[in-house]
Amino acid sequence: MTTQRFLVLHGLTNRRPEGHWERRLAAALRLAGHVVVYPQLPDTDSPDLTTWLDLLDAELAILDEAGDGPLTVVGHSLGAVAWLHAVARGLAVRPARVLLVAPAGHSALADAAPAFALRPADGSPTAEQVAASAGSTLLVWSGDDAWCDEGVDVVFGEPLGIPVVLVPGGGHLALGDGYGEWPDVIAWAESGAAAWPTRG
Repeated sequence: MTTQRFLVLHGLTNRRPEGHWERRLAAALRLAGHVVVYPQLPDTDSPDLTTWLDLLDAELAILDEAGDGPLTVVGHSLGAVAWLHAVARGLAVRPARVLLVAPAGHSALADAAPAFALRPADGSPTAEQVAASAGSTLLVWSGDDAWCDEGVDVVFGEPLGIPVVLVPGGGHLALGDGYGEWPDVIAWAESGAAAWPTRG
């Protein structure tokens, strides 16, 4: 088995609770012998964008120093948005794959974390930057996510050229929406295969 490297990024107010699919993912990958970094991002109730981006860069650099094997980034909600900011800022390390789950739209972030809101005029990466930033990038959302009323496909997928996976009826794809056990995301992380339908 090829040892892989993973960086898992949580969202706003998240304290890596027991049972959350990201925590289950990190545990399953570590049990399988992979190198997994799942940091508690600072000040998660009132995050600072620069602090999160600096930490993200540092964790990527450490993973890059950790040896060979494909590098994958998985981000949920604000963690997914932070990744796109990092792409716009420029990355020193290029992952093989990136999975962005339920990124929060700019309207939802206007009060909760306004510095993170991504609009074309406010630091959003270009489609060319996204394409160059990783071997592949994939978006997953539910179609009924209150954290992105505008539509993840409209806000992120189409303008950034990122294919979109639709998981109908999943809300924000968070623990409170029933996304503790999520076999598809573990299957995708381990082998790139998952049962979810792809469009985009």
